Amino acid sequence: MSSTKKPDKPAPSKPRFSRRGFLTTVGVTSGALTTGILETEAEAQSAKTVGPDEVPITLRINGKSYNLKVEPRVTLSDALRHRLDHTASKRVCDRGTCGACSVIVDNKVMYSCTMLAIDAQGHEIRTLEGISPASKPHPVSTAFVNNDAQQCGYCTPGFVTASINFLERNPNPTYEEVKKGLGGNLCRCGTYVGVRKAVMEAAAQMKGGRNA
Repeated sequence: MSSTKKPDKPAPSKPRFSRRGFLTTVGVTSGALTTGILETEAEAQSAKTVGPDEVPITLRINGKSYNLKVEPRVTLSDALRHRLDHTASKRVCDRGTCGACSVIVDNKVMYSCTMLAIDAQGHEIRTLEGISPASKPHPVSTAFVNNDAQQCGYCTPGFVTASINFLERNPNPTYEEVKKGLGGNLCRCGTYVGVRKAVMEAAAQMKGGRNA
């Protein structure tokens, strides 16, 4: 009886990763990571820092430039009120919630209590003093009086500022659009109906783009 020779078993393949190769890879990777971290720290250290002392800044407000010195932590709201005597914007909640401190920055309503004064440089800032001076009230200001849209007065400057910017963007709104458009401002006295009626009246008076 003839014997059949069993086929040889295939030689075991060498492992793809050896201990030496693994250690070499880890060493190279760790070196790359360490280098990256060091470079990041070096870049951070070379970045220009300011403070904590006062630094000079320039703010462009109502078309006029103002030079002043503030600590980097000072908000635009405090800079306006305590350094530049622009007091229409009021700090009420100081949490970016109520809108009493509203100003217009680059044609967009902003809570000035949430923006650092140092970051407001290079932007066009409009406050109620420049938009609606007492000598020539804006139609929105007049409409607020006509519709008894103010009670204690804390929210009124912010509401007027937000309303003016809203009408600049939407000159012919519906009542519901006004309600939604002014949702970022709160009135603790609850005079919302008067505010919305005032904005509708002002929109009718300003029809055609007229602005006092």
